[in-house]
Amino acid sequence: MDLPSGEMNTVRFPAEYEPHLGTLMIWPERPGSWGRDTSGAEKAFSEIIREILKSENMYLLVSEAAYEDVCRRFGAYASGTASAGDKLVEDCGLSGEKVEESSELSGKKTVEGCSFSISGHELHILKIDTDDSWARDVGPTFVVDSVIESGGQKTVGEKTAVKKPVRKAVNWSFNAWGGTVDGLYADWSRDDKVAKSFAEWLGEPVIDAAPFVLEGGSIHSDGEGTLMVTESCLLSAGRNPELSKSEIEEKLKAFLGVRKVLWLPRGIYMDETNEHVDNVAAFVGPGEVVLAWTDDKDDPQYELSKTDYEYLMSETDAAGRSLKIHKLPIPKVPVCCTEEDIDNYIFEPGEDEREPGERLAASYVNFYFSNEAILVPQFGGENAESDKRAVQILTELSNGRRVVPIYARNILLGGGNIHCITQQIPLAQGDK
Repeated sequence: MDLPSGEMNTVRFPAEYEPHLGTLMIWPERPGSWGRDTSGAEKAFSEIIREILKSENMYLLVSEAAYEDVCRRFGAYASGTASAGDKLVEDCGLSGEKVEESSELSGKKTVEGCSFSISGHELHILKIDTDDSWARDVGPTFVVDSVIESGGQKTVGEKTAVKKPVRKAVNWSFNAWGGTVDGLYADWSRDDKVAKSFAEWLGEPVIDAAPFVLEGGSIHSDGEGTLMVTESCLLSAGRNPELSKSEIEEKLKAFLGVRKVLWLPRGIYMDETNEHVDNVAAFVGPGEVVLAWTDDKDDPQYELSKTDYEYLMSETDAAGRSLKIHKLPIPKVPVCCTEEDIDNYIFEPGEDEREPGERLAASYVNFYFSNEAILVPQFGGENAESDKRAVQILTELSNGRRVVPIYARNILLGGGNIHCITQQIPLAQGDK
């Protein structure tokens, strides 16, 4: 893998809380993640899609098998013509919105799709096959490259230099969170093609980082040159074992344009991604971080979070600022798989399986910034008070965004949460 010469020094990885063109998601279909009955996952995904469309575009990938049905259902409830028996419509409250359907898809013909205009924003449903629904991890990581072009004349014979921010898509190699060492399913070939396929449809140039293995959930940016990762994930044996820690850091700096990498030691207990950073810590502003926390010393998460807290307190960001750390407590009662949950799964050969009573990696840090909102996981039941506390803490940090609670246990059963199923597409030159 060679880094493009002369290209990386102008690249910037925007923070998630910066303005978006839109968000990438993938419809939940895999039985080993979402079960034979996918209605719970569909409800959660649809609620997130609705909230995001209030302030930005949505790009939804759907398999060839489900494409016609998903286009019909979204088209029906978006235009207010869905039948009263359509539970997806009733549950998510998406009916009655003014919609204009377009088949042009901005003139991009590389992928078949249907498109709807909803309240001034676009919902594009694209027929692209995937292995699962983790858009954060399999989709491209979007950066902005400040390309310098010649501008107009200031005086006779003198021209200005103009910086034009151009969006580019970084394509990492994806191997299902560990490949043959500890990957979560045996065949990830379709997932590994998603980033390039979507970037091609969107019309964005691709920076090809393959065969360097990375997932979008394993990195978090402040937009000002600082990147957060976890050692437990990026140094795991199933990703880039031939590279040292310093070599991995140099790759991150080159492809993402960051100047400093913060290596948190650990993530969330029982996180099957080898502890992605987006489940344990996130930037909420320059120099400000939320960190998953528990005061319960008997909880296995306590030592993991304590180690991360001590590390972050000893570090500064790329601008030399000490970090302000906001503790965001995890659910008080561990969220675990039930017998009913297990009975709904259909696992394929080579796929990681769950067991009754297995603790899931529940964390409120796995929220998502849309242009106007923060979408926060909620787990309900015995954790109702923990849910409310998380909303309150994030409301105090929201900087004017609405804080929207989303019941997300059905996403957690798939192995991740709201942040894991979304991938932001930052604004760039020419976007409307």
